[in-house]
Amino acid sequence: MGFQLHVDHNKYLPEGGRTIDAVVSVSASGGKRGPAITAAEVIMIDCSSSMEGEKIIEAKRATNQAIDLLRDEVAFAVVAGTTQARMVYPANQALMAASPATRADAREAVRRLVARGGTAIGTWLELANELFQGGQADVKHAILLTDGHNVGQKHEELLATLERCRGKFVCESRGVGDGWSAEPLNAIADVLLGTADGLPDAKTLAADFQQMIESVMGKTTAGVSLRLWLPRGARIRFVKQVFPDILPLTENGTVVSDRSTDYPTGAWGAETRDYHLSIELPPGKQLDEEMLAGFVKVVVEDQEVAEGLIVACWTADATLSTKMNQRVAHYTGQLELNTYTQEGLAALAAGRKEEATAKLRRAAELADASGREDTVRMIRKVLTAVGRDMSGLDAEMASVKSRKTVQWRKKDDSVS
Repeated sequence: MGFQLHVDHNKYLPEGGRTIDAVVSVSASGGKRGPAITAAEVIMIDCSSSMEGEKIIEAKRATNQAIDLLRDEVAFAVVAGTTQARMVYPANQALMAASPATRADAREAVRRLVARGGTAIGTWLELANELFQGGQADVKHAILLTDGHNVGQKHEELLATLERCRGKFVCESRGVGDGWSAEPLNAIADVLLGTADGLPDAKTLAADFQQMIESVMGKTTAGVSLRLWLPRGARIRFVKQVFPDILPLTENGTVVSDRSTDYPTGAWGAETRDYHLSIELPPGKQLDEEMLAGFVKVVVEDQEVAEGLIVACWTADATLSTKMNQRVAHYTGQLELNTYTQEGLAALAAGRKEEATAKLRRAAELADASGREDTVRMIRKVLTAVGRDMSGLDAEMASVKSRKTVQWRKKDDSVS
């Protein structure tokens, strides 16, 4: 697989300026040479009593469709989640290689699922982590579906579980129906680097599961990282994926040397992802002095396959130092949109309606400016409901949808 890397930033800083922001766009195309990568899949289905009826029926249909899409020899398991996690298929705590026979057995086991019990999401993730640890797959991917609040455990307990799972597998989290909470789904996405989303209509589950499995089956290169070299005295403020979803990567960094850190990005197919890097530079540089502020590379299994430079130059010319690179400005706005949405919803939940209104209005403005019409409509529904009874679903949907971003398209960007 071929990788291309492009860096966008304004290299000019004002006198005394120390922060430089860059957007690194990475694209992959073509297939991997050599043996195909191996994959493992764990599907976790909420089987609490609130899933009874259409939701459990559609969840079983979606799970069976996902099972059918697994390639032969992909290791897989299905887990039923309530206040505890239990194996649905296989019966023992292990992963099973996909084949016509095992897929048929798994479908039959899934069909027998019933909705009964409570919800403790952390226990489901603990079991998935144990299952993945027993295998050696290049790509370890999980789907977690729930329809309710994580009432069976404290949020701090879920966060502790997520830390134990960090870096072990990727998990896509989904809420179905109208009674789920965005908080655990967003937490799962933040730590396990998957997507979080809500599906109010249970009938859309099958299509969503299909898309997720097809994406995993399309991965051709595993073990891909961004390697960032910094000059002495500099430090990384943050590394975030900003397209197609907002994902924090800073805490996942692995030190390679005293000046280089790897940030794992998971497995890739033919796709493009954008990353926002923010660097704090050492003080004391003179005007018109240029320095290498960062050296970023794409690394595949410790082999460097693409690279780009981040250069800084200090200037007294305010027209240079205040101009913001358009790609950086675009994604800064997307990050602000997510921040204002989350803070506005938190203020609303706490009863601070004036603060909630101000922040959600700002979020709507940012969404409108970036062409996010679906997000604008969602936030305006929440704003309209401030001060009276509001559908909890509107707020939860706004929370997960604000993580989705729109890719920047070049118009006129003369600053490099």
